[in-house]
Amino acid sequence: MAHEYDLVILGGGTGGYVAAIRASQLGLKTAIVEKGKLGGTCLHKGCIPSKALLRSAEVYATAKRSEDFGVMTSDVSVNFGKVQERKNNIIETLHKGVQHLMKQGKIDVYEGIGRILGPSIFSPMPGTISVEMNNGQENEMLIPKNVIIATGSRPRTLPGLEIDGDFVMTSDEALSLEVLPNSIIIVGGGVIGIEWASMLSDFGVEVTVVEYADRIIPTEDKEISKEMQRLMKKKGVKLVTSAKVLPETLVKGDGVAISAEVKGELKEYQAEKILVSVGRQANTEGIGIENTDIQIEKGFIVTNEFFQTKESHIYAIGDVIGGLQLAHVASHEGIVSVEHIVGNDPSPLDYNLISRCIYSSPEVSSVGITEDQAKEKGYNVKVGKFSFRVIGKALVFGESDGFVKIVADKDTNDILGVHMIGPHVTDMISEAGLAMVLNATPWEVAHTIHPHPTLSEAIGEAALAVDGKAIHS
Repeated sequence: MAHEYDLVILGGGTGGYVAAIRASQLGLKTAIVEKGKLGGTCLHKGCIPSKALLRSAEVYATAKRSEDFGVMTSDVSVNFGKVQERKNNIIETLHKGVQHLMKQGKIDVYEGIGRILGPSIFSPMPGTISVEMNNGQENEMLIPKNVIIATGSRPRTLPGLEIDGDFVMTSDEALSLEVLPNSIIIVGGGVIGIEWASMLSDFGVEVTVVEYADRIIPTEDKEISKEMQRLMKKKGVKLVTSAKVLPETLVKGDGVAISAEVKGELKEYQAEKILVSVGRQANTEGIGIENTDIQIEKGFIVTNEFFQTKESHIYAIGDVIGGLQLAHVASHEGIVSVEHIVGNDPSPLDYNLISRCIYSSPEVSSVGITEDQAKEKGYNVKVGKFSFRVIGKALVFGESDGFVKIVADKDTNDILGVHMIGPHVTDMISEAGLAMVLNATPWEVAHTIHPHPTLSEAIGEAALAVDGKAIHS
């Protein structure tokens, strides 16, 4: 049986379901095709479960040093089964919430694998969706006026380093661990790798991070990366940079052993398990792209600024198009694509104004460009930095490591980037993001009166420091 829609979305992750809600609000008859569970990677295998585990690790680490706060405890331990139970309860609560939103918006949800068909009896253009239903019933045919591909991504692997779910894992398998390992090697020191290193270290696991680049979190400002490296080592995490892992050297037995070339020298590393964290690859296979004129470059779908593919009625958003592979980015890409479908002339996204966060302990957040990037672009740069060590609220929290750094253009006084590492900075970055959206100057940020005592005072002081006027430095 064929069903007609104004819009069909392939993928019910954050980008897909947000696009569906916006489409419903604008009066479009909308359907989602999802092969797994609504909420996608973010809800079930990414953002939410990993942050739930990170929070438990943070509480455990705090409890172990509770005497610093005058709270005397003994025999603090981790019940990892309870940790996983709490994580699963959070996921289930949010999953039910997404299901409710679909019903509220009268959005039809097809549970199965959707494939784009070429021109057929249903339509002279490619875009009809054949849904192979999970329940084994015959395929459903969906005939949409427009399609949004929001099929997301999956963990990338290294050739020769096969994922077995026991000795060698990605974050997908690690989220389902029933027992914490005593030791682990994390291949990759990017965002996901450092979050897992922080979490597992706080749980008491012996962690070694092996990173190909010359520093961890290499996409962040160099000073942020250097401070994170210092604080990870303070936790007891072993960091190996400029290291090329050699998958063919993998040996499994009671645990695992693997070698890497480190600055021309061969070194071996041993642990109970290996976690491969080397990025993510787009889910473009098996969805019928070959039946269209959609272009793929370097594994990602090519779109214009409104997320249209070469087939103007087929859009693509989120991880499947590359760029910033973040849930909040996918959501806004979905909104822009829907607004474009209905002819509302939306403004293209300015990715330079999108905040980025790392939920490790300490946290990292940033918006805009780094100091090095600013100099490479030819800006005459001035910088303000302010440490959390002299912020009263940070001392009260017992978390005073880190700093706020503001990069500005000396000629125009425009803020070019804001970079933070320290307590709760992922909750603070939106002030910096708003400042950049409004084209605020450091002077304007500095003269926003930040309440005392708060962590946000560091932002005001860093803004003053740009012109050498910080009060408490």
